[in-house]
Amino acid sequence: MFEQSNENLSSEQATPLIDEQGEKNPSAQEVKAEEVRPAFEQAPKSFAWLIQSVVKSGIFVASGILVIALLGFAQKAGWISAGGGGGDHEQSVSVSSNTKYICPMICVPPSPLPGNCPTCGMKLVASSSNSGGEDGLSVEFSPATRRVANIQTAPVLLMGVERSIHTIGKIALDESRKATISSYVDGRIEKLFADYTGVDVSTGDHMAILYSPQLYGAQVEYLVSKESNIKNDLSSNGNILSLSLLENAKEKLKELGMTEEQIVQLKKRKKAETRLRICAPAGGTVIKKMRDEGDYVKEGTPIYQIADLSVVWLMLELFPEDAAQIRYGQNVEVSVQSLPTELFTGRVAFIDPVVSEKTRTVNVRVEMLNYDRRLRPGDYATATVKIPIASQGEVYDAEMAGKWISPRHPQIVRDQPGRCPLCEKDLVPTSDFGYIKNPSKDHVALVVPRDALLMAGDHTVVYVETEPGHFEIRPVTLGALTDKNAVILSGLKKGEQVATSGNFLIDSQMQLAGNPSLIDPTRAIEALAKRDRKQLGQMEQSEQNNIKKTAFAGSNKQ
Repeated sequence: MFEQSNENLSSEQATPLIDEQGEKNPSAQEVKAEEVRPAFEQAPKSFAWLIQSVVKSGIFVASGILVIALLGFAQKAGWISAGGGGGDHEQSVSVSSNTKYICPMICVPPSPLPGNCPTCGMKLVASSSNSGGEDGLSVEFSPATRRVANIQTAPVLLMGVERSIHTIGKIALDESRKATISSYVDGRIEKLFADYTGVDVSTGDHMAILYSPQLYGAQVEYLVSKESNIKNDLSSNGNILSLSLLENAKEKLKELGMTEEQIVQLKKRKKAETRLRICAPAGGTVIKKMRDEGDYVKEGTPIYQIADLSVVWLMLELFPEDAAQIRYGQNVEVSVQSLPTELFTGRVAFIDPVVSEKTRTVNVRVEMLNYDRRLRPGDYATATVKIPIASQGEVYDAEMAGKWISPRHPQIVRDQPGRCPLCEKDLVPTSDFGYIKNPSKDHVALVVPRDALLMAGDHTVVYVETEPGHFEIRPVTLGALTDKNAVILSGLKKGEQVATSGNFLIDSQMQLAGNPSLIDPTRAIEALAKRDRKQLGQMEQSEQNNIKKTAFAGSNKQ
């Protein structure tokens, strides 16, 4: 190995440094250095070219962005127009001269110049005044715009109006048709014929058998008095005394619970009994059974409670202002919770004259017929009372006009005077309760649908279509409200067409046009008053001109 390296070294050393022409030959190290040097010199040149390309591209992009920004600023400032040539510019100038700029929030009055709202900072919106009426109280819509906006109208009607009062109540027993069967004498209950609740009974039916020694003694006393009255052949004074004792004994039997029929049977039988059959004093349904067979009872102890369910009450609670508009005998529509698909009717039988201290309401009682027993006491019901709206305190009801009514039972209505079959009271004319015979003109009012109203605070406006597509704002004085309609006291006339759908869009267009709107209807009130004064002045001037023409024509004839 050492020999080989030495040979290599000797060969390298043997290489001549100067060639035959006298030029110096490079060494091997110099040759390798020359081959490596261009690669190191080429790398910096490529990196510089890349940086130079990136810088040029960035400058180009930045220049484009700057140009676009300057164009946008110039257009916003109004130095250049987005349109084309001079003809278009002239057209835009002519349009802008008729344009007003309005804040979308209506913070400030319309401005002739564009810009931002000084109050809310929103950009002002251009609004052409062509859509507004010349009088400043109306706007116009083309047929196509009206169809898109779904603007619909309805006429102002003159008709009778009813206001509905909705309330809830509870069905209860008719207190005048309840009865309690009690023991008239001390004794023991041996048998109960109505042995469960819900049994229907009629007047005079046997309800119980009562064992009573006290009753037996009273019967014996009556029979003895009867026999002594027959056999006693004394003076007239003795006969009178005997008759008096007999009558006293008979009255005592009645007080102990015996009926007239039972006394007659005792008289025929001539034998006293220790058992008393208690009879029902009235017909109805057993709603409560309070004693059982074998119980000992005292005088006045209740045994049964029965009620006639053919008539029931509906107990309502109304606010005082609603109760003040209801009258005796007024018809009431009732929907029962257990029968929601059926509608029942009744009549007002009583209006409490006192307001409840706890609830601040007035109790109202409605009497309802219940012959089919479908109305059950304790069930809840919804009641609707329709009150005619009139200028006076009288109302017209076809079922009550010119009739006679019971003062205690409003279901008893007759065509002629007479007596009530229930309370034996004289019937009274329905006019005493405010019912008139014929409908009056005073009981009609101007009515519009409730959808036509635009209300804000104390102000109410409607939009009247004075001409096809021409809608005028009209402040109105509002009366009573019903479920679907509203009474108008002033501001409208019969037959006028009012917008019922799309009226909010009409009001928005009025705002954009700078006209009076729902936000500030006082301007419309002033403008309408000014127009009315002007029209009145023109009419007066026309009348004066006609008078002058008539006078001039008469002087010429003379």
